[in-house]
Amino acid sequence: MDADRGAGTVTSTEVTDVLVVGAGPTGLVLACDLARRGIAVRIVDRSPAPPRTSRAKGPNPRSLEILDDLGVAEAVLAAGSAPLPMLKYRDRAPVARADPWAGSAPSPDAAYDRAWLVAQWRLEEILRARLAGYGVRVELGREVVGLTQSPDAPTEAEAGAGAGAEAEAEAEAEAEAEGGPEADAEASRVVVTFAGGRRGEEAALRARYVVGCDGAHSSVRKLLGIGFEGTTREDQVMVCGDVELAEDALDRGLWHQWFDEDGAVMLCPIPGTRTGWWFQAGPERDGRGRPLAPTADGFRRLLAHHTGLPGQALTRAELLSTYRVNVRMADRFRAGRVFLAGDAAHVHAIAGGLGMNTGIQDAFNLGWKLGEVLAGRADPELLDTYEEERLPVAARTLDLTSERLRATLEAIRRPGGGLDSAITADTTGLGVGYRWSSLAADRTHLDAGTHPDASSHPDAHTHPDRTHPTGAPHPDARTHPTTVTHPTGAPLTVGAPLTADEGPQAGDRAPDAPCTDAATGAGTRLHRVFAGPRTTVLGFGPESAAVLDEAAATYGGTGVRTCRVYAADEDRGENRAGEQSQEQSQEQGEEQSADRREGRTGAEAGPPGCAVIDAEGHAAAAYGTGASARAEASAGGTASGARTGTIVVVRPDHHVGLRVPADDARSVREYLRRLHGTGHSAARPPEQSSERSPDRFPDMVDAVRKG
Repeated sequence: MDADRGAGTVTSTEVTDVLVVGAGPTGLVLACDLARRGIAVRIVDRSPAPPRTSRAKGPNPRSLEILDDLGVAEAVLAAGSAPLPMLKYRDRAPVARADPWAGSAPSPDAAYDRAWLVAQWRLEEILRARLAGYGVRVELGREVVGLTQSPDAPTEAEAGAGAGAEAEAEAEAEAEAEGGPEADAEASRVVVTFAGGRRGEEAALRARYVVGCDGAHSSVRKLLGIGFEGTTREDQVMVCGDVELAEDALDRGLWHQWFDEDGAVMLCPIPGTRTGWWFQAGPERDGRGRPLAPTADGFRRLLAHHTGLPGQALTRAELLSTYRVNVRMADRFRAGRVFLAGDAAHVHAIAGGLGMNTGIQDAFNLGWKLGEVLAGRADPELLDTYEEERLPVAARTLDLTSERLRATLEAIRRPGGGLDSAITADTTGLGVGYRWSSLAADRTHLDAGTHPDASSHPDAHTHPDRTHPTGAPHPDARTHPTTVTHPTGAPLTVGAPLTADEGPQAGDRAPDAPCTDAATGAGTRLHRVFAGPRTTVLGFGPESAAVLDEAAATYGGTGVRTCRVYAADEDRGENRAGEQSQEQSQEQGEEQSADRREGRTGAEAGPPGCAVIDAEGHAAAAYGTGASARAEASAGGTASGARTGTIVVVRPDHHVGLRVPADDARSVREYLRRLHGTGHSAARPPEQSSERSPDRFPDMVDAVRKG
């Protein structure tokens, strides 16, 4: 499953659609999402071999939904284990036991109720295997040392101008010599220069877009000259490593945590290993109180001191590192044709386990937008919404993880306190949404500098004197846990709780729900309907059929699927134009199952139209359509369903884009046109030679600041 180094030389006029820099979970998720859309993607990493460190302990429920969409969730679940109960000690004696997940269970609207323990190297291995199924392999030992953008996509600072500028000049000269307009356009992409190319490897390449997923020390971010504001807490230090303990030294069904007044040791078994453990501890210190570098012997001394186990019980220690609490965020997540994602854009306190997960969710937000623009279906301005949506989420996550760290440090001062203090409903990721986004079509515009959620939220407030340079909260700013600040200065609710009567609003995560395939009778779920690189149009109520038919006729096979959701007692009548026959649906279902098993979840997978039966009413409850029907019935409407029905447009990243009555076909039409063009009649060519405009989001921020 290990990645192979790419070989061969590309000519100076060859351009890849997207270059992903960094092959951790963020970069691999993005590359997988792009590859299944048929986008030409390359992914490079400076490491000479895939890392074997465990690092992050695993995906949270929202990331598991994303991995499920990519078709790898089953492999991830098989490679890991459910999170373990925690046994907490004081002075070597057990004093408390906690299971933060004891009261949780999967619900109709969320199939995953808890995070999953899996070594990061194993997760990366699974994602590399999926990516290889699309014919894309990680190119190892490829370090980016230069980035040069064309005038249509300026950087804040033309860093890396040495080799990059030479490569750009050479490309422009070749294009001019060839004399073709397409060659001129190709010369105006991003030129990426690599360090010390070996024989058979190109020294530079051109890409239409570049995404830096290369970690907290991101070369891409530095080459762009983008600031990385925040703090590093030198007094909050932890030593980490992967260790092996003698068999039966500790119960592998528990996460053991020793918290003493003079330090701590935490040992969590690594799933898939017989004797492997994650080791985290307060460091040894010298006579002046300075932390010492981690060593295997130091780990043995810490183990013996805090746990009472003999030091020789620790038989092996590797991948040793020192962790310092870093809370930082990039000034911008984009500069022209180059984007930042994951730790390259934001680093968080370790509490809550949100670092890797926020990066995975960055990738899932960006992938479909790049795909639609590169396919020529969406205007390049769609890419502006990546920073618009993800920067406030990152700011809020920095605040959340810092708060969870404070709560944990306070808890462990008392006997019985432990890491369970870091785990809250906020850390699942299921409540994160984008109600402020320009893609939230039923939002109130921010022309007046206010947000519809802000005025009604009891604790909404901002600290204008303590904000990040973008206008989002600075990592140290204190805001309400569910509130961040839009660059306009307006407070925004991120993932506010919903009630069954409300249903999701535009921008919210689209709920899941168990249902039955109307043609085959097989059990399925709405998230299975959403799976794959498409927007989904859900129709509730008989009068939604006309909108579904129009969407299927306009977009069938070009990025949009339709799904009619029938109530259990609703008359189905004849199949509508946007639905499949039972034979077609069964055949398509078998093909989809094979696709998911074998990794073929590309743009061709999945039916353009389907129908499901909401046998137990979970979909109606999740989307608020049952409440609408009851309200209309009490006002003199029909009790069998909403008078006009409801249309819900679900974006490819499983967020609600639009939720309107079924008689509002115009809104549906306009929203789909923004995301996917005009369907079969689209005239815009794929994004190969058209010049995109510079990003407008930072310009908007500057304009707001200037008055």
